[in-house]
This record gives sequence, structure tokens and C-alpha cells, in this order.
Amino acid sequence: MSAITAERCALPPSVPADEIAAYVVAAAIWAPSVHNTQPWWFTIRGAELVLHADSRRQLGVADPLGREMMISCGAAVFTAKLALRSLGFIPETRILPEPEDPFVVARLRWRHRAPPSAYELALYRHVTQRRSHRGGFGPLPLPDGLLDGLRRDGVQEGARLRVASDDGSRAAVSAVVETAESVQRSDGRYVRELAAWAPPPGSERCDGVSPLAYPARAEQTNPAFPSRDYSHGRGWGLPASAAVFGAHFTGVVCLLTTPSDSPSDWVHAGLALQRMLLTATASGVAAALYSQPVEIDWLREVLRAQLRDGSYPQLVLRLGIVPQLETSVRRAPESVLFLGSGQPVAG
Repeated sequence: MSAITAERCALPPSVPADEIAAYVVAAAIWAPSVHNTQPWWFTIRGAELVLHADSRRQLGVADPLGREMMISCGAAVFTAKLALRSLGFIPETRILPEPEDPFVVARLRWRHRAPPSAYELALYRHVTQRRSHRGGFGPLPLPDGLLDGLRRDGVQEGARLRVASDDGSRAAVSAVVETAESVQRSDGRYVRELAAWAPPPGSERCDGVSPLAYPARAEQTNPAFPSRDYSHGRGWGLPASAAVFGAHFTGVVCLLTTPSDSPSDWVHAGLALQRMLLTATASGVAAALYSQPVEIDWLREVLRAQLRDGSYPQLVLRLGIVPQLETSVRRAPESVLFLGSGQPVAG
């Protein structure tokens, strides 16, 4: 049961809750997270799965408030809900249910059943295939109607996808990203923290950004959207491929925003992000994500001023079409799933 499958399982009512939890966690761990920190762990208490934020994996320099950690956990919550739907369960979800413990991100129960929709199954089939892209895109346009669908995805989860629809707004977002990247590269604390989550080639680590997840040579786009230098000038990364030669287009530039800026908003931003990323992946569209400009307070305010409606930017995205060559790593499900007593669940 713990292995992810692409088709819905027809489960008898007698399947133990810990087997269902193992299946769900095996999917949830594939959610995106900042620097692939995977800042979560889970407990099973009867027919209830609890997702906890793991503060030991929080980025102390880039994310001192835990905003990106909670967005990452929100993405895992959405994936867990989707896994339950793939089994035909209706997830009952409570977000931040314990005010006295802000690291309890969500509680999920499954008491009722209904067949999953074709849309839910399509998203679920792409959980392990979705990858973050860190380069340029090809010249092909996005599929018709995709942006409208992604906007609906955001609204459904309590967030908004804002598209930079003209050259001026794209250039403005590009300038903020470039400035943020420059500021962070000159800050030794940021550089050391980034290096801690960028293992070298051949590493057996199951977290962090693998050299197989970014290009060895930065791909220039116009306007420029510089990626993080995970290899710190060592030349790590994927070699140039004929399949992506000429992939230097920026793609569609977007901002993910929320109406306010509370921990609940951060979790809902993560729910929206994963729903949109899976929708995009199912349509053959890749996404490049930029957290740099929202990690620096004054630059985040620059982005916020451009929105002109008081909403809060949580992430910058670029969307486009390109062959996905990146690979990613994850910790084993049994290493992050525990019984309510604190004992690991047998794999």
C-alpha cells in the first residue's frame, strides 16, 4: 500500500488506518519545498493523519518567520488530500487546528467515500512526475485555457495567481528577482545556508537540491530571471542538452498572492501552489519558482506595491514548455511517519 500507484485503489472497509496513512505519506513527500528541505513529519492517530512542520529544517536565514516552511507544508497537505481522493475517500481537513502548537499544520481524517473525479486522478498521476524547472523555456505558447484554469485553482485554495501580462510588468518583476539574487549572493549567511542544502555530485542524501535538478550552465532569458547558484561556481549540474538548446524564453511570469499574511495564508498558498503545479504538469507545462524576492523584506514590499490592492506576494513563478530533464530526491516515507506514541510506522 505504501507504493504510489497511478490508479485508484478499490479498498475494502477493513484496510488498517496505518496502511492508508503510509500510502498517503508516500505521495505527500513529493510535494515541492524550498530547497527541497522537506520540512515535515507525520503522525497517525487512529483514522487521522497529522502533518507537522519540522522546524529543524527551517531556513533560519532566508525564512526566519517560517513562511516558506509553511507554504511547503501546505503543498504537502494538498498532496495528502489528493492521495486520499485517489483511494475514494473524502478528506476532512483542519488547517492549523491547535493554536497552542503552531507546528501542527493540518489534521486529515477519512470517514466517508465517493469516487474520485477524472480530474483528481489526472493530478494524482503527476505527483511523482512534477519537477521544479531552473532554466529557460521553448517558444511554444501555453495550452489554451490553462492560465484561466490555474487562476481558478488559486481561488479555490484561498490564493490568487497574478499574471504579468505586459513587457513593463515582466521587466519590473525581473528587476526585483535580479536585485534579490544579487543581494543574497553577497551575504555570507545566505550563501552558507544555500550550500548546506546543495549536496555535491554523487551524494547519497535524500534531501536538498541535487546537481541533477539544475543546469550546469545558467540559461539566459530576456528579461533575465537568474536562478540560484547551487553549485557555487563548481560547474555542478546537468550538462547542456540538444533537447533544450535554444530554451531561452522567459515564459509566462506570475505572482502567487494571498489576501493577508498570516500562517494560515501561507498554508493556503502552499495548497494553491501544488494544485496549480500539478494542473500545469498534467498539461505538459513546467514551472520555475523564485522565492528570493520575498525573502528580503524591502523587495517584497516593492512587489507588493506593484499589486496595488494590498495583497501579499508569496512566490514568483515562470511557466513554459520545455523537456523536463531534472530529477529529484525524497526521504523514505517510513522515516517521516510515526505512530501517535512517537514510534515509526513499519514500512
